[in-house]
Parts: sequence; C-alpha cells; structure tokens
Amino acid sequence: MPAAQSSGPDGEDTVIEQRAADHFLAARVRDAAPSPTLAVSDRARQLKSEGIDVIDLGGGDPDFITPQHIRQAATDAMNGGQTHYVASPGIPELRKAIAAKLKVDNGIEVDPAQGVLVTPGGKAALFQAAMALVEPGVDVMVLEPAWVSYVPMIELAGGTAIHVGLDPDDNFAVMREMLEQHVTDRTRAILINSPNNPTGRVLGHDELVALAEFARAHDLMVWTDEIYEKILYDGHQHESIAAYPGMAERTLTFNGLSKAYAMTGWRLGYVAGPPAFIQEIAKVHSHSVTCATSFAQAGGVAALTGDQAFIGEMLAAWDRRRHLVHDGLGAVKGLRCPLVEGAFYAFVDGRETGHDALALADVLLREAHVAVVPGTAFGEAGEGHVRLSFATGDDVLEQAVQRIRDVLGRH
Repeated sequence: MPAAQSSGPDGEDTVIEQRAADHFLAARVRDAAPSPTLAVSDRARQLKSEGIDVIDLGGGDPDFITPQHIRQAATDAMNGGQTHYVASPGIPELRKAIAAKLKVDNGIEVDPAQGVLVTPGGKAALFQAAMALVEPGVDVMVLEPAWVSYVPMIELAGGTAIHVGLDPDDNFAVMREMLEQHVTDRTRAILINSPNNPTGRVLGHDELVALAEFARAHDLMVWTDEIYEKILYDGHQHESIAAYPGMAERTLTFNGLSKAYAMTGWRLGYVAGPPAFIQEIAKVHSHSVTCATSFAQAGGVAALTGDQAFIGEMLAAWDRRRHLVHDGLGAVKGLRCPLVEGAFYAFVDGRETGHDALALADVLLREAHVAVVPGTAFGEAGEGHVRLSFATGDDVLEQAVQRIRDVLGRH
C-alpha cells in the first residue's frame, strides 16, 4: 500500500510505511518474494531506460503474434457484443473444445460441463487450485528445478512445499526411491511439470509410471502442469499422467493457450479433472475473477478448433534457435548446455566456471548486458545454472550468445 503521511508538530512529514507493513499486511504476503523471473525482466527494463543495451532472455513469451484466425474470432466476438460477463466456468463452446482436445491429444475423458474450468491464464488455475485444496498442515511435493511460482502459491495457501531436488548429473531424472524419501503423512499432492520449465526435460514413460504408482501407493493427488506439451523436439512424446490406469480420479491437469498459440497476453488457461475437485476450485474462481475475458474465450475456441499449422512453424524456429544456443554456449569453457527436449528454455550448467547461479547471472547482466535467470530461482537443484529463453529473434539470440562467449572467455 502507498506510504501514508501526516505532518508532525515541526512541520515534517512522518512516514508510517513500516507500521503499515507490520500492522496491516498479512504475514503470508510479507514472507512471499516477488517473482524472480519478472524481477529479472524489470531489472533489464530499468537498465534499458538508463541507455544500456540489454538483451532480455529472462522471460517466457513467444516472439510470434497470435495467429490471424484467432485474433479475428475475438474481434468478431467483440463486434458482435460479446463484451459482458459470461458463465463463470467458461463459455460452453470453449469447455467443449477443451474436453475434445483432452480426449484426442491426451487420452483423457472429462465432462465439459463439470470437469473443466476456464481461467485467466494457467497461473490463475494453479493458484485457485492451491486456495481450494491446500491449507495449514498440508504438504505438497514439488519436483525441482521448478517454475518459480509453484512454491509461493502453496505457501500463500498456508501449506508447505516439500522440495524434491532432482540431480542435474542424472539429467534431472525422477526415481521412485527419491520420492519415497520425501513423502510424509501430511503429504496430499505432488506437482509435476513436463515439458519442464526451466530444464527442458520431458518426463519419460517409465518416470510417469513410477510417479503414478507412487501417487496411488500413498493416496496422493497429482497436479500436472502441461502448458508446454506441444513444444517438443527430436521425436520426444508428451504423455499425460491422467490417462494412466487409476489416475484420472486423482489428477488435475493444468494447461493454457499462452505458449502453443502465442497468446500470453490473452490470459487464457484451464484446469480439468474430477468434477468433485473442479467444482470446489470453481468457488475460488467465482469469488476472485468471476470469469475469464469473454471475447478472449472466443479466440480460445478458434485456437483449439482451427488450423494448427502455426504451431509447426513456431517449432521449426525454436528448434533452430535451441541448436544455436546449444552450439554457441556449449563451446564456452566452463559451460555445459544440454540440447533440450521440450519448451523453449536452455538451462545452462555453469558450475565449472566457479560462479554460483546468482554470481553467474550477475556477471552476464553487468558485463555482457544479457539478462538471464539464476538457476536457484527454480530451487536449490538449480545451483550453478542459469536459465535463458530462446523464444526471441535469431539475430537477437546470436548477439546474446556472442556477448556471453566474449565475457566468459575473459573470466
């Protein structure tokens, strides 16, 4: 809240900002840190405003414009008067399109009327689920490195995030023994993300089988974030754990249109799963956002039911760029840059440079003027790493890679 001020007897303003923080703010908010990825982009913008030529590779925003047929559908909806409230769970046409997509692409059967909730972005779906299903005394296991917002969402809901650090020297593989070491009698769910942000790993069939068996053995829910499911390389296949035997009744599938359809600014996501859970999450949704934007939902229908060729065009560009980053940074002494399997991030291993994650990111920003995210923003398993996005133009990416090579070549 803005600083409140009052004039003292000597005419000087007395600032009560600290009292406001101590007295009025909830502890759960005081203890929460801002998003590290957004902080990196904010810092890059600040430096640019000071006249410094910074290349920002910290975000996760595709550098493509939303396809024309999707934009046209939203425009037609607005011009046709669809500028009002709509059904809180989402317009029926979009929920049906989502259910059809889940059946065809993922092998998941859901009831579009009761088992699908449309939200303003996938982040909102995850946050609302945390508010509905997590409370003090509840643990949620998070496989790390993990997207920066998972843990704060769990903690804002009053729960405890159990950090399950995966081994970078084993390609961040998921093993049953590791999961067993972290489960407690308070554990209610495990949160997974494949293709993974930040590592680019795609969970294999055997790993998903192990996760499913573990969840059933301990009677856990699985929250699966599948926002990057269509961004795959080298023949890697995405599998949805909800399609595995005995998993549909205990799995919430989170997804959205931001990444695959270049619709980050539209804020359109969803969660699908058992109606008993979706209807409770919908309570939080109805009391917080009412509904996702009406005309954006019309665009969502067009995205899911229209021409999908655009995705292949984006994939071709991202595939080219991941090789550019892999080849360019992999040749730098002290860096290891695995060829990612999915998504559009490179999780660069800089442990042999002698820098920790924060120091390496700082060197790249101060000396190379390239903004990247320190790996520890994604959990301690990311120590010594930095994440950079290759969802940007080839020329910009080539320049960023060359700057990094030049700077680290001097260290």
